[in-house]
Amino acid sequence: MIIELKKFGNLLSSRPLGKEALAALSPLLPKNDSETIIVDFSGVSTFSPSWGDEFLSPLQQKYQDRLFLKNTANPSVKATIEILEETNNIKFQTKIAEEERISAPLSPAT
Repeated sequence: MIIELKKFGNLLSSRPLGKEALAALSPLLPKNDSETIIVDFSGVSTFSPSWGDEFLSPLQQKYQDRLFLKNTANPSVKATIEILEETNNIKFQTKIAEEERISAPLSPAT
């Protein structure tokens, strides 16, 4: 499942709005234990620690090693992820390494 955060806006701030976004998304989240969750930050210009704590932290707790973050190069996104990792003593996984491996051209056999 891919969660496009831009659907919640490009300015993701405030604890109440993060909590509201997660509540709106909750019925759509997978119930099985095998589906990967990808949170896509493309189109997000501001990502506050309070919004992130209400939205991402519960997802990380629930999905753990099946949760991946994508398009996290924005300085606001990077800073907030670092704050959440330090505050909650967790490490989010990014999708970059896997995408590069998948999209890398195959070398012809010699």
